[in-house]
Amino acid sequence: MYGKAAICLTLAITFLISCSIYLGTVDLRSYFFPVQSAPLSLCATGRPLRVYMYDLPRKFHVGMMGRRYSKESGPVTMENFPPWPARAGVRRQHSVEYWLMASLLYDGKGGEEREAVRVSDPATADAFFVPFFSSMSVTTHGHNMTDAATEGDRRLQVELLEILRQSKYYQRSGGRDHVIPMTHPNAFRFLRQQLNASILIIVDFGRYPRTMATLSKDVVSPYVHVVKSFTDDDPLDPYENRTTLLFFRGNTVRKDEGKIRVKLAKILTGNNDVRYEKSVATPSNIKMSTKGMRLSKFCLHPAGDTPSSCRLFDAIVSHCVPVVVSDKIELPFEDEIDYTKFSIFFSMKEALEPGYLVNQLRQFPKDRWVEMWKRLKQVSHHYEFQYPPKEEDAVYMIWRQVKHKLPGAQLAVHRNRRLKIPDWWRRKK
Repeated sequence: MYGKAAICLTLAITFLISCSIYLGTVDLRSYFFPVQSAPLSLCATGRPLRVYMYDLPRKFHVGMMGRRYSKESGPVTMENFPPWPARAGVRRQHSVEYWLMASLLYDGKGGEEREAVRVSDPATADAFFVPFFSSMSVTTHGHNMTDAATEGDRRLQVELLEILRQSKYYQRSGGRDHVIPMTHPNAFRFLRQQLNASILIIVDFGRYPRTMATLSKDVVSPYVHVVKSFTDDDPLDPYENRTTLLFFRGNTVRKDEGKIRVKLAKILTGNNDVRYEKSVATPSNIKMSTKGMRLSKFCLHPAGDTPSSCRLFDAIVSHCVPVVVSDKIELPFEDEIDYTKFSIFFSMKEALEPGYLVNQLRQFPKDRWVEMWKRLKQVSHHYEFQYPPKEEDAVYMIWRQVKHKLPGAQLAVHRNRRLKIPDWWRRKK
């Protein structure tokens, strides 16, 4: 009798254990294999981000900077990397891709701390950088969206996708640990949706659907400022030294939210302490904007074709307190930098109320303005793109943002592996 009971109990226990294993509530691996501690995240280790940079043909990057660079053979190195052209004018604002590539080519012999270092072995990389100058490609291949020359841009995008899809590292992660700059509103416009899993370096989300670009995986970069930085801004009385209350100089005909510029022109015209001037970005006009910002207490930043524009970062390096008018703007490095310490924000509704914006600025306390001016001088180095790169400059900050995004990318990769149906199960079915 007891023997039958013992057999029945054994069978019942075996059945329960089998069901638990099948349902996944019991994992016997923990009994037979040592449990490995989870690796520390990159942010916790404090070490530089290890980045593998794809060795793409020159036509994808420096070849667009002139025939001389397109005809050269061999890999691009720190020694033969072309300097950014001094007369590039407004094209400089979309050159983030250039400075990121330059930072990875730099050998770091200056001894400064670095946020990202290039590795030659992709197996050791934390992230993969794709050095396609997608923004420069927009301005190099055609002058507008309907220009037949844009076919050259489309062909580069098609060829690049083929290269990535043949990479086992891209296949392994589905591109989630790949870093791709797209700072021009029309960058990679033909095949953009096919890269929506990657970490995109963008300046705002104006031209990107939520299914493609989000703060959870992508990095918001500053535009590269086009005015010269104000390096000797040390007057005895900075408030009185800046005689203009509010300054704006730029194109007033824009799309989407940028249509507010025409309305603001009508509201602000006629105020003696306001300079609201229509202009296009020529070298001479950039010089006039530089002078105007340095002589102004506040610099107006309404939306352009997208919620952000280069003007905000021109104001920051000119130490002119930005007046941001937008309902949708996203700002770079906002998890590290509090913009309310040196900027003033108005909704579009507030800005379009006649007299409201100017009266608020006229009543703004001098001591608060001086504090904002001092803060601008303290943070402006975070918006500098330069070579060689320097600690805590814009490129340094961008790579740190990438490091923050990678744990989410790695989580997605690990979940994808776990949820993927194994081949042996497909054959069984």
